[in-house]
Amino acid sequence: MTRVPSSTQEADTPAGGLLSLLLGCVIAAFVALYFKLFVDLAGIWISDDNASHSLLLVPIIAWLVWTRRSQLAATPRRPSALGLALVIGSLLVLLVGTAGVEFFLMRVSAIGAVVGVILYLAGRGWLQILAFPVALGFLVIPIPPVIFYQLTFPLQVIASKFGVVALQLVHIPVLREGNVIWLAQTTLEVTEACSGIRSLLSLFSLAVLYGYFSDPRTGARVVIALSSIPIAILANGFRIAGTGIAAEYIGPSAAQGFFHSFSGWTMFLTSAAMLIGVAALLKRFPVKVSTTVLEPVSL
Repeated sequence: MTRVPSSTQEADTPAGGLLSLLLGCVIAAFVALYFKLFVDLAGIWISDDNASHSLLLVPIIAWLVWTRRSQLAATPRRPSALGLALVIGSLLVLLVGTAGVEFFLMRVSAIGAVVGVILYLAGRGWLQILAFPVALGFLVIPIPPVIFYQLTFPLQVIASKFGVVALQLVHIPVLREGNVIWLAQTTLEVTEACSGIRSLLSLFSLAVLYGYFSDPRTGARVVIALSSIPIAILANGFRIAGTGIAAEYIGPSAAQGFFHSFSGWTMFLTSAAMLIGVAALLKRFPVKVSTTVLEPVSL
């Protein structure tokens, strides 16, 4: 029976040493190309509340890759020339993004380059094992501004309409003009920050992770992830309504400061609980789909 060499033994062979040298050169080239881009991206994660969930996602991605090290060591490398083509294509995207100062393209090209390098050096088996953590990389890239602002205003209007309906149900006199809600004692403006886009992005990321770890079925994971969208919109509508009720019965000051921040966290926790409820409900229904690619790794 032919003995399969371990990764340590492979590293001691000339071929293994050459592979290590090649990998080192690839990593050095990648850092040289994308270092400044990643530094700027980290600054966005820290300064922009809409992207702050990425600060949690990045270490989770690193941890997911680390937990797969045994699987990777046991999987034979079958380099694919398709990877080189993907790397070249990603570098062209980086060039176009740099020339047009389009940061989204530049950041996405980094993920394409990572996928291409994995394919070129190790093959499809390794890429299949790393598919989920690599895919999570798209969640740490901020949405392009042109799409972001196309989403926020409709969300502002939806939240305003929901809040007005809820206030009318409790017999509070209210009028709405666009994203502005008029009450007897004060006026509430559903601004961009109150559109719910921040909680939607964070909840969607949480849903992707929770679905992955809570249910082995791909179909159920997709449903859990997509359910975060209506849940986030619904929760934000309740938040607007609650703010209006507090402003009416307590005073305008209740719509600002501590209450405003506290209601945001309360609604997010409520959304997370609703998400868990959806996942629990899905376990009662059969969803027959393949789960080969995104199977969780036992530690």
